[in-house]
Amino acid sequence: MDHPNFFGDYDTLLELVRNRISVRKLKPDPIPDEYVDKILEIGRWAMSGANGQPWEFVVVKDPKIKAELFRVYVEENVDFIYWMEQQRDLKLRHPAYQMTQDAAVEKQRRGQGWSQAPVLIVILGDGRRQWATVQGANTAMMMHLAAASLGLGSQHNTIHIEEPFKKVLGVPPLLTFNLIMPIGYPDVPAKPGVRRPLDDMVHRETYDMSKYMSNEEALRYLYTLREKTVPVYRNSYIGGADKAES
Repeated sequence: MDHPNFFGDYDTLLELVRNRISVRKLKPDPIPDEYVDKILEIGRWAMSGANGQPWEFVVVKDPKIKAELFRVYVEENVDFIYWMEQQRDLKLRHPAYQMTQDAAVEKQRRGQGWSQAPVLIVILGDGRRQWATVQGANTAMMMHLAAASLGLGSQHNTIHIEEPFKKVLGVPPLLTFNLIMPIGYPDVPAKPGVRRPLDDMVHRETYDMSKYMSNEEALRYLYTLREKTVPVYRNSYIGGADKAES
């Protein structure tokens, strides 16, 4: 029996989600303002507590402002992340922070990076709007999907140290500076994502302890995961064929 709220587009959504990837290498080619507006419109409809709608967006196209944001990102945010990653075992660190001695990787990391993307969308949040949890990932995921539906690539850059970024854009102190989303046409081939089998994640009625990972199993899983992702990241930074992250 048909239900009135069923749109019948599940397969389209699944295909979009499965094939969306985070793209770190974007073409500098301009993208239509209409596409940017479409992405922002999807973000406008993101969920929020009590419909507080705390989101605000800054669209940045000016090359000087993009370069300044990236400079701050490298000098403040990346260095903070690097410090955090040092707390992990070397092989469990984010792949980008296992290769700091590689001259090519370091050059890319300290280069122009996402400042060359044609558009940056900055996601801000106003926590004064009661009950509205300010978490950039809520609205960002919907915007990533919107970008993918338009044939665009996007990247998710979470901001940990907000004040220097706020200064660049003149953001009021009470707002949170959640993330920077570069968008543009991908300069990499399309590639489907890879995920664990659904049955490994799903429990029926109560938790199935047969699926519980021991500490040792969890570590083995993480080591295996990094063994697969490190080569992908290395290629992405030194110009290999595979330049995208699932």
